[in-house]
Amino acid sequence: MIKAKEVRLIDEQGELLGVMSVPQARKIAEEQGLDLVEVAAAATPPVCRLMDYGKFKYDQTKKEREVKKAQRVSDIKEIRLRPKIGDHDYEAKARVVRKALDSGDKVKVTIVFRGRENTHPEIGLHLLKQIMEEMADISSVEGQPTRLGSRVHIMLIPKSNKGTSKKQAAPETVDIIDIEIKEEVS
Repeated sequence: MIKAKEVRLIDEQGELLGVMSVPQARKIAEEQGLDLVEVAAAATPPVCRLMDYGKFKYDQTKKEREVKKAQRVSDIKEIRLRPKIGDHDYEAKARVVRKALDSGDKVKVTIVFRGRENTHPEIGLHLLKQIMEEMADISSVEGQPTRLGSRVHIMLIPKSNKGTSKKQAAPETVDIIDIEIKEEVS
């Protein structure tokens, strides 16, 4: 599939064999039991390399798997609460938040107001304070509580999350006693 008439050929060890025609380069590859692979099509003449393409692809996928395995994907879980949530329901949601934080995920706690509940945002702030105080041993708060329409939310991040960047490891903490809602314009 090499369209050029001449190519610059490099052998398996990386040494330059010179500029030659494509049929001649294919013949050398065939004699050595290797594949002729175009590595730099934009060059003049294009650069081709002699290599075992199957082994090359295998090594590449192996390296990709290693990199993928080493990465820790941190998900953001969202837990929604209502201002008039019952005690048992609140405890169940708090267990879910704790479990997500223990597994290393960020948790976005959202208080959803409906109808006349919008006139009493202090109830939602009290709920946010309560959840932040309960999770203070395993999490820290990222930013200020933010109001977006009829919702107030806060982001909790785990304190001991291995593999996080320095920016995530040392977030801006919020004093739990004085909370003000920061309005976001949508």
